[in-house]
Amino acid sequence: MLLRIERAIRAIPRGKVSTYGGVARIAGYPGAARMVARVLRRGFGLPWQRVLGAGGQIKLTGDSAIEQRLRLEAEGVRFRGRKVDMKACEYHAPGSGTRRSERKRK
Repeated sequence: MLLRIERAIRAIPRGKVSTYGGVARIAGYPGAARMVARVLRRGFGLPWQRVLGAGGQIKLTGDSAIEQRLRLEAEGVRFRGRKVDMKACEYHAPGSGTRRSERKRK
């Protein structure tokens, strides 16, 4: 389980983001958002800045939140106020079926 979550986090490309729940779905464990947070806490070398709370909100506090925003901005991630512009920057894994346009077609 942990390796699949780590792979899902590593798959998020530069300039894109996902939510804790989105990473869990990509890894094949819908509803395991808290496990994603645990993996991020213990994992070294993961692109932790690319994982956000629901709706694109930075959930970290203090200096860590500032660092996360600066890292994302350096990657070209756009913000709308205090949240990431998820329409423009959310990562959808190939074949995951999570794109809005794919949901509308079904």
